[in-house]
Parts: sequence; structure tokens; C-alpha cells
Amino acid sequence: MISRRTLVRLLLAACLAVLSFNVTSPALAMGGTLPPLNQPAPDFTLPTNTGDGEISLSDYRGQWVVVYFYPQDFTSGCTIEARRFQQDLPKYLDRNVQILGISADDVDSHAEFCDAEGLKFPLLADTDGTVSKAYGSWMNFFSMRHTFIIDPEGQLREIFLKVSPVIHSEEVLARLNELQANS
Repeated sequence: MISRRTLVRLLLAACLAVLSFNVTSPALAMGGTLPPLNQPAPDFTLPTNTGDGEISLSDYRGQWVVVYFYPQDFTSGCTIEARRFQQDLPKYLDRNVQILGISADDVDSHAEFCDAEGLKFPLLADTDGTVSKAYGSWMNFFSMRHTFIIDPEGQLREIFLKVSPVIHSEEVLARLNELQANS
């Protein structure tokens, strides 16, 4: 018998697939306005799965940050994307880059997801969508799959929309190489 939690996750995944297929401009559909490039990234403070309380974007001044928004823990695309970031984590750390994942899931769900997938980077709980909205990455009740690269001074340097979870980490690393070479 399938659990209620599993059923809800399956239904949400199906809804996400339908919505992402029909949305032509995710930033404008319901996600709000994307923050402008080469301007300060919207600051935030959110609770984390790590047991350290809360994490703020400003905690990472002096290093590059990849903030990736995703719809839900344990769904297929989100799991693939998280696994790829984890697989490439040593490459990010070598470049002085912190990865932060954000979704509307709560801290307990994030902790279970990190334990199940062996994730060694923080996942932040944006349960009311406030931060997702500030980044133009919110649709009704979940975060959209968007990624942002923020430089050591807190400036937004790149935005990725409509990402492919399988190759996204490689795309982010390639763009980081370009940005870091020019800074």
C-alpha cells in the first residue's frame, strides 16, 4: 500500500510536470520578477537542515554562492539535480563556491532528503515562499527550478531558467569558470 506522503509527492510531481510543460515564461507565469543581473542579490535568512539554525546569504560574503531553487524533496528531477551538485561538490569547493538549495519543504523533509541522498551542502526551508518570490522563482505553493550565481561581493552574476537536472551542475561549473576568470 502506498503511503499518503508518497501519494501526495506523486501527485505534486505530476502537477509540476504539467505546469512546467505549459509555462512559456517561468519568470513571468507566477514567479514574479527576476532580480536584475549585476546588482546586489536579494539577501535572505532561512532555517536549514544542518541543525545550525538559520543560514543567511550574507554569511557567505567573500565567496561565490550558487543558490538553486527546486520544487520538492524526493521527486525524480529534484533528486537528480541534487545528486549532480553533490557529485560535483569537490569542484565547487575547489573554486571557493558554496551551494545552497532552497525549496518550500520543511527542515525535517530536507534532513531526510540529505540523509537519503548523502548531500553535504545545506538545504534551506522557504516554507512560505518569501525568498523564492524575491528571486522570481515561486509558483503557487512551490519553488520553480531556477539557479543563481552570486559573486563574493553579493552581486548577482548569472540566472539559469528551465534547467535540465541531468546536466545543470556542469552548466553552472562552466559558467563559474568564465565568471571567475573575468573577475
